[in-house]
Amino acid sequence: MGDSDVAGALTRRRRATFAAGRGASLQPMNGRSAAVRQSSVTADISRVNGQRQRDGSLSKSDKKKRKNDISDGLCCHKTQESLLSSASGYNNYRGILNWCVIMLVLSNARLFLENLLRYGILVDPIQVISLFLNDPYSWPAACLVIVSNVFILLALYTERQLSKGSFSELLGFLVHCIYLTIMLTFPAAMVLLVPSMTPVGGAFVLGSYTILFLKLYSYKDVNMWCRELSAAKAKKLARSLSCPSAQHLNGGDQKVCYPGNLTIRDMYYFVFAPTLCYELNFPRSTKIRMGFLLRRLFEMLFFTQMLVGLTQQWMIPIIQSSMKPLEDMDLSRMTERLLRLAVPNHLLWLMFFYWFFHSSMNFSAELLRFGDRQFYKDWWNSESVTYFWQNWNIPVHKWCLRHFYKPLLRKGFSKIVSQSAVFFLSAFFHEYLVSVPLRMFRLWAFMGMMAQLPLAWFVGRFLRGNYGNAVVWISIIIGQPFAVLMYVHDYYVLNYRQEAD
Repeated sequence: MGDSDVAGALTRRRRATFAAGRGASLQPMNGRSAAVRQSSVTADISRVNGQRQRDGSLSKSDKKKRKNDISDGLCCHKTQESLLSSASGYNNYRGILNWCVIMLVLSNARLFLENLLRYGILVDPIQVISLFLNDPYSWPAACLVIVSNVFILLALYTERQLSKGSFSELLGFLVHCIYLTIMLTFPAAMVLLVPSMTPVGGAFVLGSYTILFLKLYSYKDVNMWCRELSAAKAKKLARSLSCPSAQHLNGGDQKVCYPGNLTIRDMYYFVFAPTLCYELNFPRSTKIRMGFLLRRLFEMLFFTQMLVGLTQQWMIPIIQSSMKPLEDMDLSRMTERLLRLAVPNHLLWLMFFYWFFHSSMNFSAELLRFGDRQFYKDWWNSESVTYFWQNWNIPVHKWCLRHFYKPLLRKGFSKIVSQSAVFFLSAFFHEYLVSVPLRMFRLWAFMGMMAQLPLAWFVGRFLRGNYGNAVVWISIIIGQPFAVLMYVHDYYVLNYRQEAD
């Protein structure tokens, strides 16, 4: 009986403990209040409900995705253009461009290897000297370039006298006309009459005098405009930093007015600057970048070697092998030689363009801190012949526009007549720079330039976009080697045919 009492007491104690646990909402347990325990229970319930809702939403999205997959399986086509169609708007042809470059390299590598196997190594740097000098003790080309300083100083002296009023405008105009005419005739006469003058040396001399002629003509015009403005009581004509004065060197901002620009330093800065148009406000860069300067110098030396090597190794053998078909007037073989010559000639022309208009002119501009470096624009995108001639040689285009085309318009000439006059002037100088050094007059260069007029009209009237650009490229690639073959053939017949006979 005692045992049963003890067991009953224990049972009652356990029931009391369980009851106390169920009533824990009114008493603390393990240091937490009943409210905290209730909130935790509520949070657990909400987490369970949220998990159930997410499971329901995922199931709905899965069903929707599955439905879309089935729809895509039923319909796999839509209205769209092929990538190579112009209506598609697709323009990423980078891979095709890389393919074209690779094919171009491989094809030219084959031609170069074929040339080496047939002719051997023909590059001879020593032979280049003979292109400039027939007699090592006679340097006519260098002497003529030195003599050009006389015309520079004469132009400066004339402008100084005009600024002081010592020369009348008429007398100054006559002096300018006389020495500018002599600048074109005197070197041409020396090239034709001096036996030791080589064709390459003659072309260098005439090119130098032609550039100087255009510069001094611009110098004359700009100073004349300054005098006209002075007569109209223009108070301030800002001078450029063409030659930094003491004020500029000391950090001053004062600028010199006309006629303060009529100095020897200013004149020779303009002579060596990479521009044909004179002005009183030349833009200047802040400093000389030695890294940029050395890169341009390296490019100049590298492309000079490339031009000489490719001319000796590639161009000359093709030209020599073209003489017989030209003499026999074999049209098929002449066409084959023309196409063979087109590739190396065009490659050399592109190298010369980069060497002269980018490397050389940027080198001189950086050395002189000349700020305007736009020597060319995107002529390779030309869709018309006119656009090409306006953008491949910016210094010449600026000169023609400023000193020839616009003055003709101001005098009442129409645009067509003015444009034709510009092409005529360009044709004259092309023939002048080719025929005089070769000592023969065939007018191939003149007719080639004048032929640009009807070609420009035809392309502008009937061709647009890529078709016009293709015609421009074809005229460059085919037209130049054709003129080269004509001149070389005539020069060979005139100078070496009798010796060979």
